[in-house]
Amino acid sequence: MGAVDGKRAIVTGAAAGIGRATAELLAAEGAAVVVADLDAAGGEAVAAGIRANGGRALFVRCDVTSSADCRRVVETAVAELGGLDILCNVAGIIRRADVVETTEAEWARVMAVNVTSVFLMGKHAAPVMAAGGGGAIVNTGSGWGLKGGDRAASYCASKGAVVNLTRAMAIDHGPQNIRVNCVCPGDTDTGMLRDEARQLGESEAAFLAGAAARPLHRIGTPADTARAMLYLVSEASAWVTGTTLVVDGGGLA
Repeated sequence: MGAVDGKRAIVTGAAAGIGRATAELLAAEGAAVVVADLDAAGGEAVAAGIRANGGRALFVRCDVTSSADCRRVVETAVAELGGLDILCNVAGIIRRADVVETTEAEWARVMAVNVTSVFLMGKHAAPVMAAGGGGAIVNTGSGWGLKGGDRAASYCASKGAVVNLTRAMAIDHGPQNIRVNCVCPGDTDTGMLRDEARQLGESEAAFLAGAAARPLHRIGTPADTARAMLYLVSEASAWVTGTTLVVDGGGLA
């Protein structure tokens, strides 16, 4: 316990799924957390739950495609928590369609939520971290950011961009003592995964069963990825930057 004692963190997409699990784990390990999400009711509930368990957290409503919103989240962390040490970019969406089926508006939306958000949060967070002596950023990629997948053209493109943007950020901000890494989860039991079944017109039960067809014979849990996030923002990974950590039960293998 206490892997991030005294640290100040922002987690985007923190109202549910991997973002929620990450916010709750960071708080349990001693960090003060800004819960950032577009879902105000969900985000407020997560922050309240953290406080009820003795942690420190506050909710800030944030559209991660808005530079003004991303800046406001960082400014809130500075004003309310006294600084910023950790940023976990978890917010993301998926559209299951090939390039012919995908509309231009859908393409733009997926790229904005999955990629532009990482750029915007990093843009506003990195100067604050640098002024405070450094920090750790973890971006959320995907197994499909490292290999192709069917009927997910915009998602695959966006997650591939996140993986390489992570490397570029690590190179640029390493001299400021800011480590930047990427977690690439496999199929994880979240609302987004279940929405994929609906988008594809498949039975949810059959879809989840297929997703579990990997060496460890199960789909991931949000906690699986949250623990990887914790490792990458803690001192346990003090000499790790620019890397991609695959958390997928052996699926990519």
